[in-house]
Amino acid sequence: MKQLSTGADLGRLVGYQLKRVQAALRSAMDATLRRHDLTTPQYVCLELLDQRPGLSNAELARGAFVTRQSMNVLLRNLEDAGLVERPASAPQGRALPTTLTAEGRARLVAARGDVLEIEQRMTAHLDVEQADLLLGHLERMTDALEGRTPADAVGRKR
Repeated sequence: MKQLSTGADLGRLVGYQLKRVQAALRSAMDATLRRHDLTTPQYVCLELLDQRPGLSNAELARGAFVTRQSMNVLLRNLEDAGLVERPASAPQGRALPTTLTAEGRARLVAARGDVLEIEQRMTAHLDVEQADLLLGHLERMTDALEGRTPADAVGRKR
């Protein structure tokens, strides 16, 4: 990519455009999820638990891009709402595995359709090949920023 000099047009910076997309996506998700009495981080947490029941607080925090402390509060709120459950004590080690309740799964399924509609609206101008290409580029950008090389990604499933 061509190097940009100081004072470059922000609209030509990939990072700036990614942040604009992220802000617009978060705003759309927040508005939609309010109808389901969920926040975006709560929705992400429910999705993670649906895909991998029993995740620990630390694993959920990493997957939802929040701190462990924020995840503690988030899980307490989800537990109080009857959407997740955790044992009173850890079956092994210190991690309390969290699982969805029937109500949590129902709330997730109801919200998921609305979130997928946002995803479809966001990517409507891309065909399947373009979407796959974009996902590949985004993954490589993440790898570069996290210090992984292309060799590290070999065999990693998207």
